[in-house]
Amino acid sequence: MTQDNSNMSDNDAGSGDLFNTAAGWVLFAAGLGLGLSILSGKYFHADKPERPETLGYVVEGVEETGGAAPEMTMTAALNMDGVDVSAGEKAFAKCAACHTVEQGGANGVGPNLYGVMGSKFGNNAAFGYSSALTGAGGVWGWDQMNEWLDNPRGYIDGTSMGFAGLSKIEDRAALALYLNSFGSNLEVPSYVADVIDEAEAEAAADETAEVIAEQNAAESTSEETAEAAAS
Repeated sequence: MTQDNSNMSDNDAGSGDLFNTAAGWVLFAAGLGLGLSILSGKYFHADKPERPETLGYVVEGVEETGGAAPEMTMTAALNMDGVDVSAGEKAFAKCAACHTVEQGGANGVGPNLYGVMGSKFGNNAAFGYSSALTGAGGVWGWDQMNEWLDNPRGYIDGTSMGFAGLSKIEDRAALALYLNSFGSNLEVPSYVADVIDEAEAEAAADETAEVIAEQNAAESTSEETAEAAAS
């Protein structure tokens, strides 16, 4: 008895010849392209456009734009036009509810501040300071007074001083000058702005701009490569 295998042979031959047909090659190419697209997207982050994890060029000293400019130093503020004892007297109006500044003035919520500049923390023996302030062991110089007037509790943690601080360094500098005029007379530090030769400044600016342009070009190339791989 003979078995008819003609149908089975035809089906096997058809499935075996799948990749020898145009439709087979199209399916194969589509699958391969999809796989490569997924892999390139994972590698280049093409699906999430962002700054490359590793830059082609790193520019030393160049900060991201949009950051806040650093605040001027106390020395620079002390030498600004308009920052003087008169301006400090106006700023002291915020302190007058708790402090006196004249020699022999009474202590209030806060101590009398005569001679405070240049003295040790907690110099007024007739006033009960917090242990945090007396234990800090500092001297009221220009920078110390600047930090204290900016944020007392941030400067000396645990102080009983309830003042929130002066946000503008010009006001802090003027107030320090005013306090200094009452029994202290510390020397005001001189300030000389850094002077850079214009030609050197322009050359440095050009060099920085060139390096930034190269960095941007490298980033653009990375993005274009990622887009090309994704397509």
